[in-house]
Amino acid sequence: MLTQEHLDKAVAFHGHICPGLLIGFKAVEGAIAELGLNPDNPSATDEEVVAVVENDACGVDAVQALLSCTFGKSNLITRIRGKMAFSFFTRDTRKSVRLVLKPGCGAGLERSAYVDYLFSHPYDELFDVKEPTYPLPEPARRFKSQPCAVCGETTAEFGLRVQEGKLVCLDCYSAYQREGF
Repeated sequence: MLTQEHLDKAVAFHGHICPGLLIGFKAVEGAIAELGLNPDNPSATDEEVVAVVENDACGVDAVQALLSCTFGKSNLITRIRGKMAFSFFTRDTRKSVRLVLKPGCGAGLERSAYVDYLFSHPYDELFDVKEPTYPLPEPARRFKSQPCAVCGETTAEFGLRVQEGKLVCLDCYSAYQREGF
């Protein structure tokens, strides 16, 4: 479904071709197919497509380059779990899919052979296709900001904590060691 032209766009964004980029490339291919996105123009204009990635590896760049899911638009959310897993949601149709790289995928192949393997196989042979275990994340909100009482840097209210009766940012906050115990 995705073409060499799509791959070239992802490579131009990422800087080189590698197995990680191809994993993200194929995850995008799966998202397009499973969510019914337009393969000629799958890019999100705003938050209509949301990607939740469970790693901070090369494949995330393919998601950014091809689906236009970015931190700036708040439709790229990192949920670090150390997994080659990608969840995609559409706000209008409420469709969702979770793509998890199958164990042993391409095992034993050297780098260039693995790239070729990934490019030539359909996404559903590379990934377990599932439903996300969490709901569609809420749209981005705007928060009021306050200066941190310690460093003075303006901080959105969700990133402030009360310490000794003053608002402090997370960098200046001294967490109670038994917090969450």
